[in-house]
Amino acid sequence: MLGTLLYGPRDVRCEEVAEPKILKPTDAIIRLSAACVCGSDLWPYRGLNEVTSPMAMGHEYCGIVEEVGSAVTSVRPGQFVVGSFCLSDNTCPHCRFGFQSSCQQREFMTGAQARFARVPLADGTLVATREIPADDLIPSLLATSDVLGTGWYAADAARVQSGSTVVVVGDGAVGLMGVLAAKQLGAERIIAMSRHKTRQDLALEFGATDIVAERGDAGVKIINALTNNVGADAVLECVGMNESMQQAIHCARPGGMIGYVGVPHGVQLDGQALFFSQTGMLGGPAPVRRFLPYLMDLVMERRINPGKVFDLTLPLADVAEGYRAMDERRAIKTLLRV
Repeated sequence: MLGTLLYGPRDVRCEEVAEPKILKPTDAIIRLSAACVCGSDLWPYRGLNEVTSPMAMGHEYCGIVEEVGSAVTSVRPGQFVVGSFCLSDNTCPHCRFGFQSSCQQREFMTGAQARFARVPLADGTLVATREIPADDLIPSLLATSDVLGTGWYAADAARVQSGSTVVVVGDGAVGLMGVLAAKQLGAERIIAMSRHKTRQDLALEFGATDIVAERGDAGVKIINALTNNVGADAVLECVGMNESMQQAIHCARPGGMIGYVGVPHGVQLDGQALFFSQTGMLGGPAPVRRFLPYLMDLVMERRINPGKVFDLTLPLADVAEGYRAMDERRAIKTLLRV
């Protein structure tokens, strides 16, 4: 079958690879309905994460169960399923507390930019729909696997609630999903920080009430002006760079919360400044499995359409162009037809 391998910086290839097999009784094999490129895939693609051997790429997935291991009881062949990028047993103490992304058996999904994929810990990771979804729902269901669940976690961690004023730092796919999540959670004002017209337009469609194009101190100054020098109740940090984290901290009011989900690269925190900011912080890898059933229902009921975040669709064989387009910001997120 065709699969995606990353050999080194900006060297991604679609090649013939072996079809996955059941390796453990807790595994499942799924036939993917679609695949995609994640913003976090760009870190190793750009050389910011070391690649020492060819990496099987892809951690967002949905599709039809083909085969299950002997210990799997919650899903069966023929069902349509979605799973989280973090694989979990969903039974350990951390899972039961709602932090499946810190499961004591945690693994990270790989190899989902392909035709078939092996999903370990299938019982705790996969969620089945009640019926096979219509084809036009596939992009939105795929989004629930990571990018929507991550944006939702950013909003949940930031304690977004009815009437909140929210700032979203980052206009990538996760940031845009954070806007959608904040709207669904009842935020009254959602300020999206974005410098790109197509992303600004999508943010507005998802529920943003204000757009701020400036960054750094200039961006913080405008946020303060928009909030009468109070700051935001909730700030979603969806980038992972030091500048974006500092911007998030300085946009939050005293007593506000920051939900940070951008994978950190070069982030440094000043303990004294954080102490006197009196802001709360919660984040990390999103426990998508906690939100997955609810988000899937929202999609299946057509109450949300997160699939709009995919603005480039390519066949799997052209995956390298999908990476290039996202790297060059010609695309927000690439959907791969397998």
